[in-house]
Order: sequence, then structure tokens, then C-alpha cells
Amino acid sequence: STHGRYKGEVSQEGDKLIVDGHPISVFQCMKPAEIPWGKAGALYVVESTGVFLSIEKASSHLQGGAKRVVVSAPSPDAPMFVMGVNEDKYDPSNMTIVSNASCTTNCLAPLAKVIHDSFGIEEALMTTVHAYTAT
Repeated sequence: STHGRYKGEVSQEGDKLIVDGHPISVFQCMKPAEIPWGKAGALYVVESTGVFLSIEKASSHLQGGAKRVVVSAPSPDAPMFVMGVNEDKYDPSNMTIVSNASCTTNCLAPLAKVIHDSFGIEEALMTTVHAYTAT
């Protein structure tokens, strides 16, 4: 890791990872519906595989017992929220699956909102450079 070696205590007991005395459930499943989120007590699941991006695919976590899913990438159909920009539009009564957009969006949108709200933006261009990834 770029952060160096973890200085705390890490061990394993059965199907749990123990980090500094705190048990963490660990699962190895290809299908999110098979992960026992409810049994593990997980209310919120962060879907960060890059595979289950749509509401239909991400909803398989709900079948496993999760109450809410946050997709950590842009989704083709889940509502997207960026803190400081549009989080006030979140409606917990009917939004169980949401996206937090992309890392680029989370960097640009708050700044663009301040500029737009203060001065107005008629046209803009943005360039981003990313490391190569498989997704």
C-alpha cells in the first residue's frame, strides 16, 4: 500500500477478519444476492466492483438483505448525488439504490456549482487524466 504496512493487529477467526479486536464479516460470492447482508447486519452496501451498476443489477444486494445500496460509479439509471451539489434531492422513502457519480464528478461538480451559482457558466470544458484500469 502507498500508506505503508498497517500498524494495528489483524487476524482471522472462522469467516471473520479481526482488525484491532473488531470482527468484520468477509464473503466470497460472485452473485450479490447470495451474500447474507441481512444476517451480517449490513444496512448499507457500497457496490464498488464496477459490475453491478444498474438498478436491476445492484438490487441483487437487496435480495441478500441489505436495506440500501450506494453504487460508487456512474449508473445508467440510478439517481446520482454529489455532496454539496444535489444531496437535498435524495428521498429515502423511495430511493434504495443511488450512485455517488464518479471521482471526477465529485471533484468538479462542487467547484462548478459555486462558480455557476455566483457568476453563471455558459460553456465549459474539462479534461481528466486517470490511471489505466480494467473497468
